[in-house]
Amino acid sequence: MSTDWQSDLRKRGYRLTPQRQLVLEAVERLEHATPDELLTEVRRTAGGVNISTIYRTLDLLEELGLVSHSHIGHGPPTYHLAEHHDHMHLMCRGCEEVLEAPLELAEPFAERLRATLGFETDLRHFAIFGHCANCAADPRAPAAGSEPDAESTAGGTRAAGRPGTAEPEAAVPGTGAPGADGSEADAAVGRP
Repeated sequence: MSTDWQSDLRKRGYRLTPQRQLVLEAVERLEHATPDELLTEVRRTAGGVNISTIYRTLDLLEELGLVSHSHIGHGPPTYHLAEHHDHMHLMCRGCEEVLEAPLELAEPFAERLRATLGFETDLRHFAIFGHCANCAADPRAPAAGSEPDAESTAGGTRAAGRPGTAEPEAAVPGTGAPGADGSEADAAVGRP
């Protein structure tokens, strides 16, 4: 699939309307973007575009094979150009970066699912959660397999005094019970 969207749409009996072009350009620029992020980007040029236009356009463009979506995490789907869709997604729980990895890396896993369970896997919708190289090397990062506290990774940075950090938690005023570090915080959340 080429980025000659006008020809691609014409072959399928559609025109490249200004809204479709703006959405395609936003998808290309942002790469892994939610409909709301695409709306924000499109509104920089065309303030009158609304979210229903974004959704209708994305549905049509996906049906025509120009864009594709993935579910990365628990939020809304993210969209990217279909021609860039031969990858799976790696979602860092530390910094929330989305990395792309070639599908071939997961093919042995998909083959094993096929052989063992008869299950055909669509690896393009495959998202694996863990820690990127930078976060994995950070001694303050939560251990692999554990989910970080939402407060400890807000905005992609770890807050001091939270689980997964080397710093002690502060006391919770008014509980009167000391925590493991001599504060009231551990006792307040039921820690011995």
